[in-house]
Amino acid sequence: LLTSLSPCLSFICLSLHTQPLSVSLHHCVSMLSLVLQTDYYYEYTECDSTGSRWRVAIPQSHGSCIGLPEPVRGTECTFSCEAGEFLEMSAQECTQCAAGTYSLGSGIRFDDWETIPSGFSSLATYLDNGPHGDDSTTCNSSTWFPQGGYLESNRDECTVSLIYAVHLKKPGSVSFDYQYPDGNLFFEFFVNLKSGTNILYWRTAGILIGAKVVKPVLLKNVHIEGVAYASECFPCKPGTFSQTPGSSSCQPCPRDTHSGHGASSCTPCNTTTLYAPEGSAECKARPPCSKKDYFQIHTPCDLEGKTQVTYRWVEPQICLVDVDGAETLPPSGDREPCPPCNPGFYNNDTATCSPCPPGTFSDGVKACESCPAGTEPAVGYQYKWWNVLPASMKTSCFNVGNSKCDGMNGWEVAGDHIRSGAGGSDNDYLILNLHVPGFKPPTSATGGAGTEFGRISFEFEMVCSADCELYFMMDVNRKSTRVVASWEGSKVRQSYTHIMTKNASVSYTWAYQRTNQASDVRQNVNSVASIYSISVSNAVDGVSSECQTCALLSQPSGSLCVPCPPGHYIHTSQCTECPPNTHLTSHSTLGPEACKPCGPSSKSNKEHSRCYSDCVFSYSENNVSLSFDYSSLGSVGTLMNGPSFTTKGTKYYHLFNISLCGGEGRRAVCTDNVTDLSSADSQKETEEPANAVETLICQSTIIPSSGRGFHTALSSQSISLADTFLGATVALTLDGVKARPDLFPQTTNKVPDVNFFYRSLEVTSSCDKGRNVVVTLRCNPDRSTQGELTVPSQCPAGTCDGCTFHFLWESSGACPQCTSTNYHQIEGACKGGLQDTLYVWTEPKRCVGGVSLPEKKTWPCESMDFLVKMGATIGTFTAALLFSITCYFWKKNKRLEFKYSKLVMSSNKECELPGADSCAVMEGEENEGEMEDEVVYSKKTSLIRKLQAIASRGNGRSYENVQLNSSQSNGLVWG
Repeated sequence: LLTSLSPCLSFICLSLHTQPLSVSLHHCVSMLSLVLQTDYYYEYTECDSTGSRWRVAIPQSHGSCIGLPEPVRGTECTFSCEAGEFLEMSAQECTQCAAGTYSLGSGIRFDDWETIPSGFSSLATYLDNGPHGDDSTTCNSSTWFPQGGYLESNRDECTVSLIYAVHLKKPGSVSFDYQYPDGNLFFEFFVNLKSGTNILYWRTAGILIGAKVVKPVLLKNVHIEGVAYASECFPCKPGTFSQTPGSSSCQPCPRDTHSGHGASSCTPCNTTTLYAPEGSAECKARPPCSKKDYFQIHTPCDLEGKTQVTYRWVEPQICLVDVDGAETLPPSGDREPCPPCNPGFYNNDTATCSPCPPGTFSDGVKACESCPAGTEPAVGYQYKWWNVLPASMKTSCFNVGNSKCDGMNGWEVAGDHIRSGAGGSDNDYLILNLHVPGFKPPTSATGGAGTEFGRISFEFEMVCSADCELYFMMDVNRKSTRVVASWEGSKVRQSYTHIMTKNASVSYTWAYQRTNQASDVRQNVNSVASIYSISVSNAVDGVSSECQTCALLSQPSGSLCVPCPPGHYIHTSQCTECPPNTHLTSHSTLGPEACKPCGPSSKSNKEHSRCYSDCVFSYSENNVSLSFDYSSLGSVGTLMNGPSFTTKGTKYYHLFNISLCGGEGRRAVCTDNVTDLSSADSQKETEEPANAVETLICQSTIIPSSGRGFHTALSSQSISLADTFLGATVALTLDGVKARPDLFPQTTNKVPDVNFFYRSLEVTSSCDKGRNVVVTLRCNPDRSTQGELTVPSQCPAGTCDGCTFHFLWESSGACPQCTSTNYHQIEGACKGGLQDTLYVWTEPKRCVGGVSLPEKKTWPCESMDFLVKMGATIGTFTAALLFSITCYFWKKNKRLEFKYSKLVMSSNKECELPGADSCAVMEGEENEGEMEDEVVYSKKTSLIRKLQAIASRGNGRSYENVQLNSSQSNGLVWG
């Protein structure tokens, strides 16, 4: 304070002798007040509960608080100035902005991006360092780059956030212009606007899968409302001006004028040698004209039906013709007959072609004719002659980075083709748009099933000298535009077809860009995209080039076309239903040939629109039948394989969703949640994903949220891998699609693998016949019912060639159904007169479901103890009996042996046979044995002995036989 007062003190000392002291002090205090006002500024306090606030003085430097004005009551918290005014804090009154400045009143706008404006910051993060632990310092140079009229995001894999903090006094809004052309670059903007401090984030992160370089996001014209008051006016940026005080915006300088910072008017350029585009900050020298400064066009047909090739300067013309080395316009070509009208149009001796009336057709050369009875017009568009741009098409030029091509034609007609135009710079997007309000299938097909409501086909060619790219995009019901297909570099003449599976209003867009590098001039003038023909079938407002057969009323006199029911084809002008398990290919095919049989183990739906698997499969070989039921595997199988890493280490996964079997309600869905702001808005309105793929098998690329700074995991690049089911079989080939058993070696072949074959009808640049998928189902009792999906270890992306994908689904639910051959019986022991019979599965069990094990059975039986006892008793009795018989015969044999010995001894003593009486039992012999032998006459003769007696008589001998018996007389009698 003393330092500030020293000039005043010196002034007082010098003026004491010339002026009164009071006058000198008053002048000194005034000077002191002026000095102190430069050392502080005013600010409002936060609003209290009553909605009031105070104006306080804040020193410019800390610690200088002496002599500051006292706080005073401020304006109401909701107070704001009108557009073109700012709040002058000293008087707390709204004041008009001076010329050369502007104000939004309660908002702020950022449209000057020569540098990053104050308050904005750019923060780069890369926390996910990949498998090699790459140093995160590689992202230190990643940032948002100011490009004068816009900001450009980073082009690498780093996550870069553009941050701005704003304090809102009342509810507000945020708006900005952006260009977001690349799905490989994730872009999101998020803020929860509320009164108080808000942090705004614009965040990008590139995913370089492959060698492709991402295209950056362009951002400009950031407008924030709700700040309640503007404390100052913003100067107009170079190239703009505000001529009158109180302006709410700055106007761009007209062509061939320029302005500096905060200009209230624009300065003209010397147009003789200089030029300036609209909104220029300086004048530039006019270059000599060259070939890149003109382009070729075909003139419209004149009254004589003639056209010719002419050349025009690119507007506005900035080059000089009358200088050394300058090119001049080539001479116009010869006048030639105009090409014929496009099919469905006719020429009535005028210079223009007119569409044929409804119900008629024309090939473009002949006059329109009515369709004969039993036929109807096939409506649509067929553009193959390009003398003028069709009424249903528009062309434009777009570049968010500059406005040089605004108002230019993006494409120019060229007789037999339409080609990309000149544009203002090489990175312009040259736009060609075709709007189809809806689709109207033929009358006979309106009630039919068919997933095809219409299709668009076009033939194109690309010649590129740089990194050019052609996009084909589609906007359904004006919700959001998505890229359907794109082509890079030079391409030979080829065709592409896209099928519409829903009836909706569609805008098809072709966008061609010569290079994605920022450029202010045209250098790659030889980079050209050409489209030779475009055809759209079943367009509501289309014309007809031919008639097609339709179904008629059943009455003999009927000539009015009638719709066929679902699944019916036209045969002899009548609707005939397709046979079971066939699908209707196209209504353009007549007769039974329109119904194609479904593949093995597949059946058609009720409408005969597609074939599907009902989860049941049967197989027989060598008198062995196996039945499978895959319904337990679930409606949709999911596989997330990986992780994989990009060249900079970004972690990502491939997510596959597979609908194995079932009808329409069991389809796989893959969704993109990458933040396209217009898509996000439409999704909130309809509560449906704006970018979702619904098919049989689809794939998405998943970026985990960890390490990238995003709130959730990101899903992008969703594509359909299969939309048609070909069939299921144990064979390795079906309809040209081959399974690869070598990719999934099998340890046992007791249960064969079952292969499900799929195909996608949509062709790609790398797969000219579409993609194919083989899902191999393998029985594995050790897995759960839902099992596990895997991809080949040799091909972790699921495909080895990019066109055919292979999956293995191992599950216990993939085992065949159990039958009676899968179990056997075991008989239990007999206990208490009862015996149990049990049934158990044969191990290892390789079946599921089917028949159940029979219940345990109990049978009556004889106890083992009783049988043992009975057997022991019978054995003991038999042994005793055998012993007794043995002893008896042994004793008897001894007697006979004794008698025989006596007889032999007697014979040896006398050397002759004994006499008749000597053979009798002698006296005393009775005592030698325990029994006596007696001789008795036989009273009965046996049959054998009678036969022997008869034989003896025949021999001249006659005698009687006697037997010994102990009960008869002791004499021996001969007869």
